[in-house]
Amino acid sequence: MAERLSTGTEAASGLGAPAQQNGDAGGAARGEQPPGHPEPGGPGVEPVSEDAKQPSGNGERAPAAALGPAKRKKRRGAVGERVVPPPKKRRAGVSFGDEHFAETSYYFEGGLRKVRPYYFDFRTYCKGRWVGHSLLHVFGTEFRAQPLAYYEAAVRAGRLHLNEEPVQDLSIVLKDNDFLRNTVHRHEPPVTAEPIRLLAENEDVVVVDKPSSIPVHPCGRFRHNTVIFILGKEHQLKELHPLHRLDRLTSGVLMFAKTAAVSERIHEQVRDRQLEKEYVCRVVGEFPTEEVTCKEPILVVSYKVGVCRVDPQGKPCESVFQRLSYNGHSSVVRCRPLTGRTHQIRVHLQFLGHPILNDPIYNSAAWGPSRGRGGHIPKTDEELLRDLVAEHQAKQSLDVLDLCGGDLCPGAPDSTAPSSELSKDCLEEMVASAQKMDGAVEAASRDLDGVPVTSGKATKIDVVNQETDPLCSECRRVPQDPSPQDLVMFLHALRYKGPDFEYCSPMPAWARDDWQEH
Repeated sequence: MAERLSTGTEAASGLGAPAQQNGDAGGAARGEQPPGHPEPGGPGVEPVSEDAKQPSGNGERAPAAALGPAKRKKRRGAVGERVVPPPKKRRAGVSFGDEHFAETSYYFEGGLRKVRPYYFDFRTYCKGRWVGHSLLHVFGTEFRAQPLAYYEAAVRAGRLHLNEEPVQDLSIVLKDNDFLRNTVHRHEPPVTAEPIRLLAENEDVVVVDKPSSIPVHPCGRFRHNTVIFILGKEHQLKELHPLHRLDRLTSGVLMFAKTAAVSERIHEQVRDRQLEKEYVCRVVGEFPTEEVTCKEPILVVSYKVGVCRVDPQGKPCESVFQRLSYNGHSSVVRCRPLTGRTHQIRVHLQFLGHPILNDPIYNSAAWGPSRGRGGHIPKTDEELLRDLVAEHQAKQSLDVLDLCGGDLCPGAPDSTAPSSELSKDCLEEMVASAQKMDGAVEAASRDLDGVPVTSGKATKIDVVNQETDPLCSECRRVPQDPSPQDLVMFLHALRYKGPDFEYCSPMPAWARDDWQEH
């Protein structure tokens, strides 16, 4: 479906090269994170792996002082023993401050909003399934966006830390609650340059008209190119609580609470089915004139790729559709989702044989000749995912599936092979350049001691202008920018109504009667 309720900020859960997640209808709402897909948390939030072994219900360990003398854990081990710091308490809600907003800046080009590359620390506590395995094994099996040569170079350049100590050897075996930090050179995909328009603001809520292509909050490869960061950086609207979510490619009404109390009150209304949602979309072919209700259950095929389908084993859901217009080729349809399943509107329309006209997933040839109509998919889930990935890989549009090049690519090289294709000389040169650049950063930092700044890290980067990095593979590529039209999907959240509020956004241009297909 196009939206899903949010209950709090999402924590980082990886330390490799970042990769997108599909829209934001899955991820934290399910409580699951695909391996190697990190998400940054707010200030003071030390990201904690969702499946790390945590004894307390809120994801934190009891402080040593609270355990009593008999059960208190030693903070310092014997000589040579690795000291593992306890997890820090996670803060609820979305909380980003000026130091985060100052990490980098925007620029606009070709109708796109772009983020200048910047350095970023991915942080995570050791996942339960990593315990007893070496860093070499973890990087080789779960962080395949980069070859092992990259991580070898990162170790030699001092970019990888275990319990805040530089990693010396990737063969080190991980222990429960180990804390890892990986400094990476981060590139974010571009989004549309269309501004985020404020529809309403009062003491309780902020309501915006979200453009297509912009994620609601930091997820995967997106951080600054998100609604949360744009509102914080350009509108000084901070500490917001998303009340619902829209897929990244979906536009329209998006609501935020200004306080946790307001957030809980509206979520209570949602749980009591007091919130009415109305969407509009443009679909393939001539949609029936009479009202259509679809109650097909929906099953998640892959959380990582972000794909669902109708299946008897899926979760029950219900959508109501009404045609508004037909231009001889496509129809504009009003949609009322009565439940909140992932991709519900898109999957139900596909099942009815009228997928959204430019839906890059559910109107794909990968589903077979009938494109999933009536739930007929003449292939296994594995074959479907393989074909979807292959199609978008050929189009150089893996971002649509929220994947990076190393994820689920057919015929991907085995990243556990020794040191990849990089020659020894090339590797030595990369490490030397990285060490030299990192030294320049530290020198710049020392020169700036005593100068009041918002963010020390941001200032270091600005001083040495580090938009390129010798270890960064993305710096060596010149990706083809999408056109602004490629970033628009014809699905729009038109209206959200509760017991004491109603917010509407303008009808998008592609839904008007005089719109012409190109």
